[in-house]
Amino acid sequence: MKENGHITLTLSSGAVASTDERGRKSLRRAWNQLPRCQRNLIILGVTAFCVTVLLCLTGDQLIAASIKDVEEKAIASPYQLRREIPLQNPHHHPDKDKDLIAAAAAAAATPSALDRRLPNPNPEPADDKFDGNIAYGEANSAENVVRVPDTPAVALPALLDKTVDNDGSIDILNNVEEPIERLPIEQLDEREQLNEAIRSPLHLGGISIKRHLKKIQPLLAKGQHFHGATNERQSAVVAAFKHSWAGYQKYAWGHDNLKPVSQFSHEWFGLGLTIVDALDTMYIMGLDEEFKEARDWVDLSLRFSTKRDVNLFEVTIRVLGGLLSAYHLSGDTMFLSKSAELGNRLLPAFLSPSGIPYSDVNLGDLSAHSPKWSPDSSTSEVTTVQLEFRDLSRSTNISIYENVVNKVNEKVHDLEKTDGLVPIFINANTGTFRNYATISLGARGDSYYEYLLKQWIQTGRNDNDNLILDYMQAIDGVLTKLMRRTPREHWVYIGELINGKDFKPKMDHLTCYLPGTLILGHQNGMPDSHLILARDLLDTCYQTYMQHPTHLAAEISYFALTDKEEHDIYVKPNDAHNLLRPEFIESLYYFYAITGNRTYQDMGWTIFQAFETHAKVNAGYTSLGNVRNTQNTRMRDLMESFWLSETLKYFYLLFSDNRKEIDLDQWVFNSEGHPLPVYPPKT
Repeated sequence: MKENGHITLTLSSGAVASTDERGRKSLRRAWNQLPRCQRNLIILGVTAFCVTVLLCLTGDQLIAASIKDVEEKAIASPYQLRREIPLQNPHHHPDKDKDLIAAAAAAAATPSALDRRLPNPNPEPADDKFDGNIAYGEANSAENVVRVPDTPAVALPALLDKTVDNDGSIDILNNVEEPIERLPIEQLDEREQLNEAIRSPLHLGGISIKRHLKKIQPLLAKGQHFHGATNERQSAVVAAFKHSWAGYQKYAWGHDNLKPVSQFSHEWFGLGLTIVDALDTMYIMGLDEEFKEARDWVDLSLRFSTKRDVNLFEVTIRVLGGLLSAYHLSGDTMFLSKSAELGNRLLPAFLSPSGIPYSDVNLGDLSAHSPKWSPDSSTSEVTTVQLEFRDLSRSTNISIYENVVNKVNEKVHDLEKTDGLVPIFINANTGTFRNYATISLGARGDSYYEYLLKQWIQTGRNDNDNLILDYMQAIDGVLTKLMRRTPREHWVYIGELINGKDFKPKMDHLTCYLPGTLILGHQNGMPDSHLILARDLLDTCYQTYMQHPTHLAAEISYFALTDKEEHDIYVKPNDAHNLLRPEFIESLYYFYAITGNRTYQDMGWTIFQAFETHAKVNAGYTSLGNVRNTQNTRMRDLMESFWLSETLKYFYLLFSDNRKEIDLDQWVFNSEGHPLPVYPPKT
């Protein structure tokens, strides 16, 4: 004991160890005595505390490193796309700009925001519902799928720098930042331009579509004026259109087609085909209210980013052609903007090894492939996109669209043919025709011949152009290889060569476009033999209507080869349907527009009344299953979009008092009845 009264106690090391051990045993005993749920809660709390501390210490460094990395990549790769804010629901009107910015930030924060290969300004719901009657399947299981090379997206800073309109909505066509240190588009080679257009479907010439169209403002189309119906027959056609449109509005609005008997919708591509296909018909008929409603739907609701296979040919002639025609007639650049985006999304079809396009394109993921049922494309389909793609190039002053389809022309021109006639199948990988394929001017072959002439007209009727040389050679082949007359009545018809050599006396109703094409060619300098064939074939096509009690034509007609057969013209039971097709009415229109002979109007009026009698139902007009029996026409319950875009349009123009209501010297109709302007020859 020391003087200050304190006791100094010294413990040996063994004593300290004994004390620590007793303490640990006491703590362990106390821990074990706690209920299990309390022990679990304590462990969870300690773990959460540690994680929180770790995040607080490193979060700033991680964020800074991420932003630095993205900025460095943006400088190193000037062709990157800016990811865009998803398009708002067309019925949604946000109140404040900050809501948009918050939505953009939230989108960028998700793990997939930087992983997406291409911007999707208008994502579709994952549970899209479509009708079961779909020609092209949902899944993409075909071989030879081609995709554009991946392009990484840029992160949050690009998302926050967006153009917001006064009403709070996003300017989709002008909300992409300008790329850094980007090469001018004209300095890229053709393949790079093609890839760039596919990677940036909302761009033209390296800038947003809207900005590009502002740059070429002096080149843009001016609106045309039409007076509307001027006589009883035209008024009757307008009434038929309005009846069809009312049924579509009520039962199928926004869907591809109307099922007028069951009063339901039918989906094919999910692109509102009936609306887009009917735009120019409404404009020509002077249906301003209906046109405005359709125009607003296209502006607000037509989206091309759904991951769904579509057919290149059908979407080109119906949707791209419909949008371009509506633009040229109305002067509304919204239609041209939509056309440009769609054109970009269709371009992957041309990335095949041969340059002959694949038949199917996925507009959402920007891929393309051969049809699932065959490695080959239809010849008519790959050669019936040129009018539309060329017009898109001339309208936007961007050459890539015209370039890709001109290459298809060149490839097909160089292939071996049978007196100018082509097989109905061609392989996109090899660029060659299928051996021993059928030769026909009907399905899968028809519009190849039509577009040879119409492209030549569209481009200014240049002498010694391969297009017109191929056309003239083909019509010579028709006269020598395919044309026949029936043994008794001497009706002229165009047959087929099965396996490329064996004649078959079968003619599709589709072939009844040919009289109109032939007289159009004669009007533009083709020989008199073309006019004679046009007149004879027009008479035969009219008979395919008149020889049935319904006065409606069947889908396919057969012709007698010898006088031992009972009828010169006959129809097999499976071919007796009528799909409201336009081809013969189209030919009647050309004959009237070129000759002024009103006999063709009377022929058309007889057929129009037949449609009124047998195809009209409460909700529209329906295709028929049997034209040979007025008491049992077997309604097929489908109103194709071409009923509005072609059949009724050609009826309306056929019955016009002014046969130059659409001047054929200034306009050329595409294969879906959409008028596009004729351009002067290039010097």
